[in-house]
Amino acid sequence: MASVPSLAATVHQRLADALSAALPEAGAADPLLRRSDRADFQANGMLALAKKLKGNPRELAAKVVESLPAGELIADIEVSGPGFLNITVSDEAIVKTLAARAADARLGVPYAESPGTTVVDYAQPNVAKEMHVGHLRSAVIGDAVVRILEFAGETVVRRHHIGDWGTQFGMLIQYLLEHPHELDHKAATGDQGAGDDKDLAASGEEAMSNLNRLYKAARALFDSDEEFKERSRRRVVDLQAGDAETIALWRKFVDESKIYFYSVFDKLDMDIRDPDVVGESGYNDMLAETCRLLEESGVAVRSEGALCVFFDDVKGPDGNPVPLIVQKSDGGFGYAATDLSAIRDRVQNLQADSLVYVVDARQSLHFKMVFETARRIGWLNEKTHAYQLAFGTVLGKDGKPFKTREGETVRLVDLLDEAIERATAVVREKSENLGLSEEEIAERGAQVGIGAVKYADLSTSAARDYKFDLDQMVSLNGDTSVYLQYAYARIQSILRRAGEGQKPVAHPELPLAPAERALGLHLDQFAEVLREVAAGYEPHKLAAYLYQLASFYTTFYDKCPVLKAEGGPAQVENRLFLCDLTARTLHQGMDLLGIRTPERL
Repeated sequence: MASVPSLAATVHQRLADALSAALPEAGAADPLLRRSDRADFQANGMLALAKKLKGNPRELAAKVVESLPAGELIADIEVSGPGFLNITVSDEAIVKTLAARAADARLGVPYAESPGTTVVDYAQPNVAKEMHVGHLRSAVIGDAVVRILEFAGETVVRRHHIGDWGTQFGMLIQYLLEHPHELDHKAATGDQGAGDDKDLAASGEEAMSNLNRLYKAARALFDSDEEFKERSRRRVVDLQAGDAETIALWRKFVDESKIYFYSVFDKLDMDIRDPDVVGESGYNDMLAETCRLLEESGVAVRSEGALCVFFDDVKGPDGNPVPLIVQKSDGGFGYAATDLSAIRDRVQNLQADSLVYVVDARQSLHFKMVFETARRIGWLNEKTHAYQLAFGTVLGKDGKPFKTREGETVRLVDLLDEAIERATAVVREKSENLGLSEEEIAERGAQVGIGAVKYADLSTSAARDYKFDLDQMVSLNGDTSVYLQYAYARIQSILRRAGEGQKPVAHPELPLAPAERALGLHLDQFAEVLREVAAGYEPHKLAAYLYQLASFYTTFYDKCPVLKAEGGPAQVENRLFLCDLTARTLHQGMDLLGIRTPERL
C-alpha cells in the first residue's frame, strides 16, 4: 500500500495551492504550517510573503482563505493577529486519515525516498574482558538505530568492532601455552546457538569466569616474572606474523569471549550475528597498505619516525599541534590505522553511503581526526559521510560515574539481573488478578526489566549523561517504559473484553470528543516523527513521541468510556478503533526501540 499523507501534509498542500491561486506572482510559497495550541494548526507564512510583496498580511491571509476550496478537510479557519491562519481540521478528516493508516501494515509510514547503505558500528566489547556498564549505551542506542533505519528501508550493515588484537594477547597466549588446561570449556567450539536461554547464560558466565581467572593469573605472572614478560612480548610478534599455533590459541580466546558476549546480548534481547562481529583483527591485513596510501598521497607525513597526520585546529595544552599517529616509530600500528582501514573496507568493499559510529563522546577528538584524514584522502566525500553518534556517561544517583560501593566499575550482567529482579517484583504485585504462572511472571519481569533499562537510555538524548535509577525506571508513573507497556496491556485487555460482537471499526461520520481528537491528531504524526528520527539518528525523539501517545491515551481512557460509550454501537466501534490503532502504534514504536510489549501486565 502507498504511504498515507499526514493531515499536516495535506493541509500544507491545500494552503500552498491557495497561496499560488491568490497570489500567482508569489510563485511557490511556503505557508509555514505548524501545530498550535489555538487550533489544530497555524500557518504563519503570510507575514513573510506580505513583507516580500509589500502588502498587508491580514488582507493576504483573507485572500488565501477565499481561495481554499470547500471540502471535508477543514472544519474552520480564521485570520488572527497580524495575519496568522488558525486551522481546525474536521473530525471526519481525522478519522478517515487514521483509517487509511490502520489499513496499512506499516501504519502508513513510507519508505525512505532514496535509501542507501549504512554501516552502524556499535556494541564493541573487548575480548577476554568483562562487559561493564560502559558498554550499555553503545549496544542499546546502536540496536535502536539499526532497527529504525531498517524500517525506513535503508540497507543496514551491522559491525561490532570488538577489541580482539593487541599486546595483551601475547601475555594471555603465552600463559595458555605454558598452562594448556586453563581454558578448557565444553562450549568453546564456536557453537553459540546451542541450547536455551538459561544454557546460554550459564555457558556465558562460565566462559567469563574462565577468562577472568586466566587473565588474573597471566597478569600476576607477567608482573612478577621478567622472563615470562619477555616470552609474552615475543609472542605478540608471533601473533602479528600469523604463526599458526599462536593464531589457534588466539582464536580460542575470541571464541570463548563470544560465548560470553552473546549471553549478555541475549539478556539484553539483542540479536548479534556472528558474521557482523568484525574486530580489530579483521583489518590487520590492510594496515600496511593504509599507511602506504596515506604517506604516498601526502596526507600523512613522517615525524620523528612515526607516520602522522597534522591538523591546524587540534592543539595540546602547550599550544603545539597534536597529530593523529597512524604508525608508531617502532613500526607498530595505532588505533587510527585500524579505524582508517575499517573506513576503506566499509566504503570500498561494502559500498556504504553512510558510516555511523555509536561511540563514547570521550573519543570525539579521535574520530574527528580520523574522519578528516579519510576526507583528505578521498575515502569520505560529498556522497559518503561518517558520523559519530557520541553518547554520554551512565551516572549513579549521586550524579557521578556509576560505580559499585567498592569504587569498581559495575558489571553489566549484575545491572541487568537487578533490573529484572526489581521488575519481576512489580509484575508479581500488579498481576495478582491475572492468574499468571511463575513462568509467565518471570518472562514478563525480564521484558519489563530490560525494557526499563533500554528506555531510560533511549529516552535521553544520546549526547547527554543520564542517571541510572532502577526505582524510577520500573515505576508505573512518569516517563518510563513500564508506563508505555502498561498502556499497551490495558488496551489489549479492553479489546479482549469487547468480544465477538464489538469490533474496531472507523466511523468518520461521528463527532469526536476533545480527548479523541487529541489522541487522533497525535497518532497521525507517527510517520513524520519516524522520518525525523531516522534522518538524525535520534531514538530519544521516538521515545518522547510514544510517551506522549501513552499520555494522550490515558486521558482518552479517563474521559471517554469505550465499551459503555453513550453514543451506541457505532461509537463503541469507533473508540475500539482508536484503541486498536494506538496499541499497534505503541507496539511498532516500542519494537523499533528494541522493547517488548507484553499482552498482559
